Amino acid sequence: MAFTLAQPVHSELLIKKSRFIGCVQSVPDREAALAVVAALRAAGARPVLAADDREELRAAGSSLADVAILGADVRVADVELAIVLGGDGTILRAAELVRDGSAPVLGINMGHVGFLAETERDDMDEAVRRVIAREYEVEERMALSVRVKDTVDSVIYETWALNEATVEKASRERMLEVVVEIDGRPLSTFGCDGMVVSTPTGSTAYNFSAGGPVIWPTVEAIAVVPLSAHALFAKPLVVGPEHSVAIEVLERTNGTGILWCDGRRSHDLPPGARVVVRRSDRPVRLARLHPAQFTDRLVRKFRLPVEGWRGPAAITGVLPVSSEVAP
Repeated sequence: MAFTLAQPVHSELLIKKSRFIGCVQSVPDREAALAVVAALRAAGARPVLAADDREELRAAGSSLADVAILGADVRVADVELAIVLGGDGTILRAAELVRDGSAPVLGINMGHVGFLAETERDDMDEAVRRVIAREYEVEERMALSVRVKDTVDSVIYETWALNEATVEKASRERMLEVVVEIDGRPLSTFGCDGMVVSTPTGSTAYNFSAGGPVIWPTVEAIAVVPLSAHALFAKPLVVGPEHSVAIEVLERTNGTGILWCDGRRSHDLPPGARVVVRRSDRPVRLARLHPAQFTDRLVRKFRLPVEGWRGPAAITGVLPVSSEVAP
């Protein structure tokens, strides 16, 4: 769903219209979306919705006939900030919607873990007030550039990822034979269920489930994690952002593969296909309202036990101040 805030004209100064775009998926999200639309209108804003989200809300009985449509009535380049109501999957969808612009994404968690979300549903009204007042900071997160090449090294598919690019076997009963390559040099070949190439942002997603390392958002790196590999040397790797990682589906493999990026964009990988992953020159921008330590987020989201800690906050009751940007 998309929300637009259009500022009025002040004397001779024409302030560029600022717009908000967001995404919703469930019924509670729809109710929250209507509340956001009402708040933006009360602030003098003109809401704008993505076409499918507007139709979904209208089908639910909401009167939104006067709301403009993103891409048809409003250019993505004119969007100022994306307000996302949902979990991490919805936030990834919003990042995809505004990829061609410069809008940061602000997530209001309506799901469970919600690692990418900035705030929870209970704080939604305050979050909307602050984005209308532009009381937020923008944090840039590293993204991945992903290319698929054929056997003659021609690019046949190109996309990007915020969390991860995953090469997986297309058939459950078949194993993939792959070779892992770093900076154009072969590292190892083995049979496996797949490979995960992750950003620090995605280190708490598929990478985490696959046994990969948790990487602090301030560390710029790329994690490479095999999935159920049949090899002695098939450990998670962490390489610098200046390196390129390639996963080649060997022609001798008995199965075919499939590339998934953020669980949203996919491409079939026949034997001989190569998936080349590099740091993208276009980061994803996240809007932040509450700077906080990544450690605190890990503890809160994963409900990690910290009883018995004897640090400064345990003594003073005040957490130490940190300039670290929230994940």
